[in-house]
Amino acid sequence: MDAIDKKLLQLLQEDCKKTTKEYALQLNLSTTAVYERIKRLEREGTITKYVALVDKEKVNRSFTVLCHIKLIQHTKENIIRFEKQVLSLEEVKECHHISGDYDYILTIHLENMQSYREFMVGKLTTIDQIGSTQSSFVINSVKNSTAVFI
Repeated sequence: MDAIDKKLLQLLQEDCKKTTKEYALQLNLSTTAVYERIKRLEREGTITKYVALVDKEKVNRSFTVLCHIKLIQHTKENIIRFEKQVLSLEEVKECHHISGDYDYILTIHLENMQSYREFMVGKLTTIDQIGSTQSSFVINSVKNSTAVFI
């Protein structure tokens, strides 16, 4: 990956709906060269997918919770079972296995506190491998980026 690839990735992260010609003009390359670079980055798995970023306010999902999870036991079976179950929870947008006092941190987007309570009682606490949880509620997002290269 060279400097042009990195710049191309930056441009794609800013707006992936531009034409190949527009990227070519910004990179001072031919349209074919840019097209081939994008296809190579896709083939190699550097670019994994293209998505639309949605305003959480406009779709009633602006209540963001960071939920720390401790497992009852750290056996391979418990870890696999927990991870499999959390994958099926549509409210959970991110799940990270972490070091420190907790085992996992979940990012959850919901409508409000009541919907979080319903999620906790009806879904999350039904996962047997969970020993304890600690929730933090986002007051304001100071920085929130999906970009890897800026």
